[in-house]
Amino acid sequence: MLSLYVKEIKAYLSSILGYVFIGVFLIVTGLFLWVFPNINNVLYSGLADLQGLFNLSRFLFLFLVPAITMRSFAEEKRQGTMELLLTKPISDTQIILAKFLSCLTLLAIALLPTLIYIISVYNLGATPGNIDMGSTWGSYLGLLLLGSAFISIGIFVSSLTNNQIVAFILSAALCFILYFGFEFIYSFDALGSFGYFVKTIGIDHHYTAISKGVVDSRDLIYFLSLIFVFLFSTRIVLISRKW
Repeated sequence: MLSLYVKEIKAYLSSILGYVFIGVFLIVTGLFLWVFPNINNVLYSGLADLQGLFNLSRFLFLFLVPAITMRSFAEEKRQGTMELLLTKPISDTQIILAKFLSCLTLLAIALLPTLIYIISVYNLGATPGNIDMGSTWGSYLGLLLLGSAFISIGIFVSSLTNNQIVAFILSAALCFILYFGFEFIYSFDALGSFGYFVKTIGIDHHYTAISKGVVDSRDLIYFLSLIFVFLFSTRIVLISRKW
């Protein structure tokens, strides 16, 4: 599993895809947080927090994460190396986890430079150090969980097709539906008391709570369950190829 994980990481960092993912994420967040006048701009908001980063990242992840997961299994199928991979002395679960962790590592690498933003906000406050670090770290945890959920969805979709473009479009669409779809249904206020239950099924409800720095066990369980469901579904798809 470790060798496959290292191979996947090297594949991302030896191609333009990994650098485009990291570059686009950092450039867009940097411009909207510090340059362009908008509600997420730290200097314009006058608040010593990074809520703008966590608001922007959810939209960027909807498109960037599917872009890095689309090749996970689709590329293996296209190149004809899928059967070779499945015959190696490594379980389907280990294959899936290696690909999942490699994508998560790339996402973590993209987030790492944003720690500079914490230092900047820490020193730019009217009172230096006037930033809620507990809330900030909690929000970063939420961002990693959101990225992990999107990665698991992207890997699952990639296992269904041998076309990367199709995998990207379907992954982005599914992520969008799971994030905004249930919130959209709830907004009609036509389901009565059942509407709130529908809202809690969506990712937006749980990410919004964690992005405020409130780490609730229910939100953690939700994200971990969502990740498990899609990774397990990916395993079922791989097993079905052997039938």
